[in-house]
Amino acid sequence: MRPSTALASKHNSLLFVVFGALLCALFILSLFIGKYPLTIEGLISGSELQWRVFTTLRLSRVVVGLAGGFALGIAGFIFQTVFRNPLASPDIIGVSSGASAGAAAGILFFSSSIMVTLCAFGGALIAIVLAIAFSVIDRGGHKSTVVLAGIAVHAIAQTVLMCLKLVADPEKELASIEYWIMGSLNGINSHIIGSNLILCVVGLILLIMLHRQSILLSSSGDEAKMLGVDVTSMRLILLGLSTLVVSSIVSMTGLISFVGLLAPHCAKKLTGNNSVSTMILGGLIGSCILILADILARSVAATELPVSIFTSAIGAPFLVLLIFQGRKDT
Repeated sequence: MRPSTALASKHNSLLFVVFGALLCALFILSLFIGKYPLTIEGLISGSELQWRVFTTLRLSRVVVGLAGGFALGIAGFIFQTVFRNPLASPDIIGVSSGASAGAAAGILFFSSSIMVTLCAFGGALIAIVLAIAFSVIDRGGHKSTVVLAGIAVHAIAQTVLMCLKLVADPEKELASIEYWIMGSLNGINSHIIGSNLILCVVGLILLIMLHRQSILLSSSGDEAKMLGVDVTSMRLILLGLSTLVVSSIVSMTGLISFVGLLAPHCAKKLTGNNSVSTMILGGLIGSCILILADILARSVAATELPVSIFTSAIGAPFLVLLIFQGRKDT
């Protein structure tokens, strides 16, 4: 192993240790923050109420925060790689908005959580197909094209959402739809996460297994074909799996903004490359961001705030910075 390679390996290992420790600390801290106070003494003593809150509500919420942040970080990495665009992410290109619109339709017309997840996946799939179709119209290959396509898809999804809200029951469905739009981990419990979490984990495992193919797609199509990658099929598979993991999370949490943009960018800045370790590090950073945002949402005000307030407060200026950097590079 060459010295530079060994140094890079040690650097990446240190990053994994740092963010792994940070994630563990945030995970434990999040378990004990909320309206109902949990204590280590109460759990050790076997308090039935404390254990019920811990297992049914608090643990489920933190697990979804960890899995959701990791999924959005990995999906953001895949979208940026497949589109070869640093601005691509599930929320920027309209996938999260499409999933939210689909979830709203599921809430309005169906009752089971599985159908809500399937509707969210369908909405996200339609959104990504529209984003690709709009991007193909511009043959100049500008980096801003996918962002403009995402804005158009987001506008379409918002129109669908408004139509659904008009016909929703104000006392039942409308409140649930509004919850999805705001994005929050409030209301997560052990009874609704089962099938969604399984879909998310399966999709993430497959994406990590296909890391070599996804990284090869960041090069030109001809180079990827020479290295044995079926470019068209692999792009569809990777985008489909990424859409699946995003929709499985969005159907539980609602629209979570900018985690899929921030996490992979931070990972690339820290590692300086586009490897599988960067992909997984992006997932860890995404988990840290979402759990930290959820802790703030529960603790900075008397009432719980939407998580997206805190992720957007960081992500929106970051997006503006990326756009200005992209203009300087052109």
